[in-house]
Amino acid sequence: MKKTVLAVIAFSAALAVNAQQKENNEITYRRSSLHTMLIETDDFPRKDVVLSAYDNAPFPEKYNDHSIKTRSFKVDLPKKDSEEADATEIINSYLSKNKIGNQLVAKWFNRQTNGSFNMNLIGERGSYNASEMQANIAKGSVRGVSSLADAGEELINNTFVVVNQLNFVSNEIAANVIREAAISKANEINMSFARKAAIKLADKAYDKAKEGYSVWTTAYLYQLVWNEEVAAIFYNDLWVDNTSINSTKVEKFDTTDIFKMKFIGKQKAKSLVLFSLKEKRTEAQIIELATIRNLDAVYAKLQKEYDVFKTKTPLYSGQPITAKIGMKEGLVGGESFEVLEQLLDEDTGLTKYVRKGKISVSKGEVWDNRYNAGDVIDDKKNSNTVTTFKGGKNYYSGMLIRQLK
Repeated sequence: MKKTVLAVIAFSAALAVNAQQKENNEITYRRSSLHTMLIETDDFPRKDVVLSAYDNAPFPEKYNDHSIKTRSFKVDLPKKDSEEADATEIINSYLSKNKIGNQLVAKWFNRQTNGSFNMNLIGERGSYNASEMQANIAKGSVRGVSSLADAGEELINNTFVVVNQLNFVSNEIAANVIREAAISKANEINMSFARKAAIKLADKAYDKAKEGYSVWTTAYLYQLVWNEEVAAIFYNDLWVDNTSINSTKVEKFDTTDIFKMKFIGKQKAKSLVLFSLKEKRTEAQIIELATIRNLDAVYAKLQKEYDVFKTKTPLYSGQPITAKIGMKEGLVGGESFEVLEQLLDEDTGLTKYVRKGKISVSKGEVWDNRYNAGDVIDDKKNSNTVTTFKGGKNYYSGMLIRQLK
């Protein structure tokens, strides 16, 4: 009876908190953190437009923006036909040599110019008491450091880097290959009028297909390695705060190799950049649209393929069941999600996620939240601002959902 009463109280409190959050159009939950990088090359058209589109692309809002100083880099990449060849080993070398892991950790602990750290950002993102956490580190005890485990597992361990490799290929190249093959075939026709008609058809198809470019995006996914061993070394051997600046530790953090990036996998996306659309739009606008939408598509593929990179999204409402995700995340209708409730494990002191049920996306009720949706190349208009789900009951705003394969 007591547990039932407590559960009702907790449920009511959650409803009240989430109702207030919804009124403020904001639901607070622990997101994974993401930094994105671009491999720069000089061999695709309108490079200035592409780089501008990349720099101005909306940041994936389901992640904390964990951007660091290094945003792009140039390397010599091997090529394979119209696609870029695999660049994993080259990227691995670059990330290691330039200590990207160190930069990510430095941001997590709000490293200052004098080399000191603090827990302000971790406290903010995880709703922890930053002062208490710093005090536990200062104690230097096993118990004190172990109390930081939840932040390490919930936040730091879920830090990702996506390295984007873009390649623009003129559609004219592929269209001309097809045209030449069609003409060669047409020249085998004996009847003159039929041969001329076939050649004319090939030329017409070429004129239609040669417009614009094909944009290829390959996204390489990496995760910051943060475990008990790395945490212990950091807190015991590298931690410096404003009360005791230790120059040896400051220098050691800059040179250490313990902060590594683990390669998770890669995904590809391809789209057309066409210049013969009905709408009046400049070449630059079309390239920007294709670049940003292609990036969104490849992020959606990474999330679907790799469980570790999947985002948790809060329900916007429980009846009807809705959430602020949609076509940008690759939804078309019918996809399955698990519904999770975030709880604190009293035995371990760590956050845990308990599965409460399963829901699926209602077909025809998917929010078109893609970049410039309804304003560019879409024939169908979709006025939804949420995606609707079906299945289950007793869900409420703020519960978390995660897509299933």
